[in-house]
Amino acid sequence: MSSLGTPLSPHATKVMLLGSGELGKEVLIALQRLGVETIAVDRYDNAPGQQVAHHARTITMSDPAQLKSLIEKERPQLVVPEIEAIATAMLEELEAAGTVRVIPNARAARLTMDREGIRRLAAETLGLPTSPYVFCDSLPELQAAIESKIGYPCIVKPVMSSSGKGQSKIAGPADVAAAWDYAMAGGRVSHGRVIVEGFIDFDYEITQLTVRALDADGQAQTHFCEPIGHLQVNGDYVESWQPQPMRAVALQRCCAIAKAVTDNLGGQGIFGVELFVKGDEVWFSEVSPRPHDTGMVTMVTQWQSEFELHARAILGLPVNTALKSPGASAVIYGGVDAKGIVFDGVAEALRVPNTDLRLFGKPESFVKRRMGVALAFDADLEVARTRAKQAASLVKPRAA
Repeated sequence: MSSLGTPLSPHATKVMLLGSGELGKEVLIALQRLGVETIAVDRYDNAPGQQVAHHARTITMSDPAQLKSLIEKERPQLVVPEIEAIATAMLEELEAAGTVRVIPNARAARLTMDREGIRRLAAETLGLPTSPYVFCDSLPELQAAIESKIGYPCIVKPVMSSSGKGQSKIAGPADVAAAWDYAMAGGRVSHGRVIVEGFIDFDYEITQLTVRALDADGQAQTHFCEPIGHLQVNGDYVESWQPQPMRAVALQRCCAIAKAVTDNLGGQGIFGVELFVKGDEVWFSEVSPRPHDTGMVTMVTQWQSEFELHARAILGLPVNTALKSPGASAVIYGGVDAKGIVFDGVAEALRVPNTDLRLFGKPESFVKRRMGVALAFDADLEVARTRAKQAASLVKPRAA
């Protein structure tokens, strides 16, 4: 954009986020710092991002009619999908009609909303290295695919879910039925379909944050953040750190794969590209066309966090992916099933040297719901990791 307006004025630059959890909240804050008028949309009232946006709207985003009505009523210049469960076919229709610009574009939103679209693009269209995989529509199909093509151990995931929900590692035939049931419970929209992947015995996995931003001539350029290492439990991120130590050849291959995928998807903004690494070998796993949960660490490690990078890139502004300091993040779970919880131990957590906290403000807690994150920086990456985990452990959510 050549100019930015003033919020709540006839010349406002208006951006609508579809999904307003903790990641969307930080994007909204970054946009507001640039004088953008923000509209936070979610499926439930008082979502984290709705608490800070100029306008809060609650709809079923997977309902095409509701989504179309809201976009036509609000008339934002940009629509920014922040979750998977969105009626992407309607976004494509509205984008084609010139009603709105979708970030990074409606095609990318459609392809990446489910694991099938992006896996087929990466493996079959772009020829990138991935784990062996089969898509299955029933438990018997899943059993047959594992026995005849994939083998054990393997990974089963719903074709569409977020933050690792519904994901299982299967050691043998006795685990298959339970994995199918868990995938059905964890999928966001496309119930009844899963991907089963061969297990890659990788050394570590990373998130390669990749930014497509415009240069001074208006041409899209690709920028890379330092690689982010992360620890997942049952497919859900619990800890991340930056930079992940890597061999030069492996890092070069990660960036090449990330660029190939994001060049194909196109548009502007940040992409979280997940990759498996073993020695110098690299395999593509997934990509999200938005900030990544493991990238919350960038709030303490980079001069511009992934949220600031996303906001600047989608507005056509320059970006800076430089690292400020090594650092780490550790998740704070709810620990209880309750509404309006109270956090004890905040002062104690912040007394841990070089730490910070983000408490997301989610109105309802679950035992394994991510309710906050602890951040730590230090020149020594292991010190940062230890301190982030220590700070997280000191925060004690409880029912009020």
